[in-house]
Amino acid sequence: MTRKKDFLTLADYGREELEGMLDLAAKLKESWRQGRPERRLADKILACVFLKPSLRTRVSFEAAMWHLGGHALYITDAEIGLGKRESVYDVGQVLGRMVHGIMIRTFSQESVVELAQATPIPVINGLTDLVHPCQVFCDMLTIRENGLPLDGIKVAYLGDGNNLVHSWLNAAASFPFDFSFGGPAGYHPQPEVVERARSRARGRITITEDPQEAIRGAAVVYTDTWTSMGQEAETEKRIKVFPAFQVNRQLLALADPKAIVMHCLPAHRGQEITDEVMDGPQSVVFDQAGNRLHGQKAILAHCLGAS
Repeated sequence: MTRKKDFLTLADYGREELEGMLDLAAKLKESWRQGRPERRLADKILACVFLKPSLRTRVSFEAAMWHLGGHALYITDAEIGLGKRESVYDVGQVLGRMVHGIMIRTFSQESVVELAQATPIPVINGLTDLVHPCQVFCDMLTIRENGLPLDGIKVAYLGDGNNLVHSWLNAAASFPFDFSFGGPAGYHPQPEVVERARSRARGRITITEDPQEAIRGAAVVYTDTWTSMGQEAETEKRIKVFPAFQVNRQLLALADPKAIVMHCLPAHRGQEITDEVMDGPQSVVFDQAGNRLHGQKAILAHCLGAS
């Protein structure tokens, strides 16, 4: 029996498999541009389970399924009560008998892993507090589209050591690029994630509290909101701690002159990034958002057996 393909973390995937999926994403995007239908998932149904709301995740997965000939069901915790009204195991067993795959966006990575173990159908991690693998996979597509090889470049991330940073560290364990994180003390990525990436990485991994060191010479400059969903009580404290890591014109001048600027959105303009940079010529922020559609089509095709 063929082992089902989940997409829970980039750490589960090697370079060859990820490159094949990126090539498929580029192919599917080109077919879309030329108006050629790709009905690889005809009659397939994806359950989209949201315990955390999202504009990009919902629209991109629903549109991706439609483009590939399938259908997506939007399900909130009001219908499930995951782990409260109904156990994760029972939800996995029920959905496994009704749909062909599950995308879940939630808080706990443990719940996603438990769900994947409980159901016979593929599970795709749309986001947890630990990792954001779909976002970073699609970001690698955007980097390639901008003529940058994933071999040998420097990716700099400024801000909070959050789920995106963890997924970038996982990606750096598969691709030989240098990854540099710059953030204030107390807001670094989890040490175990850093050490696991360092034990596997062929590029250099830097964790620093100096924003200038982090960004210097980078080909890709990345940032995200200083306060993620679920951390709202810390907003005022974080606003006072992070300003030195704002991606602005002065700091961007230390990067490679041809560097691209990325942000996963939503952005708090004037905090982690200035309007001048986000709307400037080096920004690929909105192209990056658009590629969530095409990258995730490749993830869906891979996991649902249509690649």
